[in-house]
Amino acid sequence: MPLVKSLKKAEPPWKEWDHKAQKSGLRHSVYSVNGDEYSGEWINNLKHGKGTYTWKRTRSEYEGEWECGRRSGFGTFSVQDPTTGVYVKVYSGSWKNDKKHGYGTKFYSDKEYYEGDWKDGKRSGWGRMYFANGDIYEGEWLEDKHNGQGMLRLANENHYEGSWKGGKKHGPGKFYYLDKGQLYEGIWLEDIPKCGTMIDFRSTDAPFPTKYPIPEVKLEDPNGVLAEARKSFLEDQE
Repeated sequence: MPLVKSLKKAEPPWKEWDHKAQKSGLRHSVYSVNGDEYSGEWINNLKHGKGTYTWKRTRSEYEGEWECGRRSGFGTFSVQDPTTGVYVKVYSGSWKNDKKHGYGTKFYSDKEYYEGDWKDGKRSGWGRMYFANGDIYEGEWLEDKHNGQGMLRLANENHYEGSWKGGKKHGPGKFYYLDKGQLYEGIWLEDIPKCGTMIDFRSTDAPFPTKYPIPEVKLEDPNGVLAEARKSFLEDQE
């Protein structure tokens, strides 16, 4: 009986073209219709590994690690200076799912930057913020605001140490008025001191000391009175 050999069915040309178009491994440059450009590693048509993406419209660039098409790992995001054409670093640090996540540094201007923890694109965790006016905050953050324990040192060396909530002094804390030579210690509510004590503190070294010293409190038990007042205030806030 003669052997009948079936002919192999030819695949349509589009399948071959599609196979060649699949991006995996290292590609020098891939351009999008909108003018964006990516150079780097791919896997299954997704940016994966190390690579550089340039956005044409916003004149910005990301150089770093990718995972399944998203910025994940360590990377640097920069924006092009319209005058010099040089890319200026805006953020350098960890990423996850296209958002700043982990430890990183963001530059808001030449004199203002943050270094510390991020979560889902916002400052959360521990971090230090240098403000353009010379102030420095170091401590805990939650969703881009001071939250928890932290210290704010003003440009004139006055500083606050204590609790924060929603970006404001809230809870127990100390404020050192070093320019006047005084110290306030007590309870704060949304940036306002509500219950505490004010004493002279290194007034002889202060550049602008108060004219008269703070008078002595004439109470039999000043600490007991203060403790009761604090307790009452805190109970009212609950």
